[in-house]
Amino acid sequence: MDGDRPYLGILLMLGFCLLAPLGDALAKLLGGVLSVGALVTVRFGAQAVALLPLAGLLRLPFPSGRRVLWLIALRTVLHIFGIGLMFTALSYLPLADALAIAFVMPFLMLLAGWLLLGEEVGPHRLGACAVGFAGTLMVIQPNFVESGWTALLPLGVAVAFVGFMLVTRTIAKQVDPVAMQGVSGLMALAVLAPLALAFPSWGILSFEGMQGGTLTLVLLMAAIGTVAHLFMTWSLKFAPSATLAPMQYLEIPFATLIGWLIFRDLPGGLAALGICVTVAAGLYIILRERAIARRPRPPAPEVP
Repeated sequence: MDGDRPYLGILLMLGFCLLAPLGDALAKLLGGVLSVGALVTVRFGAQAVALLPLAGLLRLPFPSGRRVLWLIALRTVLHIFGIGLMFTALSYLPLADALAIAFVMPFLMLLAGWLLLGEEVGPHRLGACAVGFAGTLMVIQPNFVESGWTALLPLGVAVAFVGFMLVTRTIAKQVDPVAMQGVSGLMALAVLAPLALAFPSWGILSFEGMQGGTLTLVLLMAAIGTVAHLFMTWSLKFAPSATLAPMQYLEIPFATLIGWLIFRDLPGGLAALGICVTVAAGLYIILRERAIARRPRPPAPEVP
């Protein structure tokens, strides 16, 4: 697309891949102290409080137009579901395992294009999808034995973020990322506040115990999450999704390292093998897509 700057997009995605697992690790640390609802609310509240004034100070254009605002609203709902499910999953699963299960995303996007949009998908890519799903099941199996159905939560994260990424790429070049993230944070609060009033037992606004070091960690988690997704949004503005897709797999080794440093968690034998299989299958699909994209197109037939 016109205006693409792939190297800048790759650098920004690298920042996202490092910061996102770190924010998830802080959420895992805080999961024993605060409810998931409280964490999600603070996460989006900090995003709105930080970015809306910044966008105004920089005189950035705010999103406008019915179509763009509806797409941002859809993106926000998907973001809430994705983050909420991931924070819940992290209460039960090791950081690297949860992220590896969620990386069924590329396979879901490929299958969605084939089944829903009628896109051509050959046997090589379908085979890679099958291998990738097998790798994901290898990660899920030991976690399912230990944690039960909660091991399936990252699959919901994957579904939510497939939609999130597609919507983000659709509007990334039309809207300033800072203004969009600020408006998205405000929309998220508009969704979460009525839920807090209707279902106080959910604990969405129960911030008891948020003092001292806990408050510092909560604010740090919110800041890291906000900056990480701002980096991701910027990266999609400067580079195509196909270029950035391989970079996202760096989240898994980063998550493994962070999980070991903070929690002393390392994936077990079957889960570690499953992570390797999932990454290999995903990278194969990406390389296959690039090879097909580089093939010369047949010349258009001459009009008599």
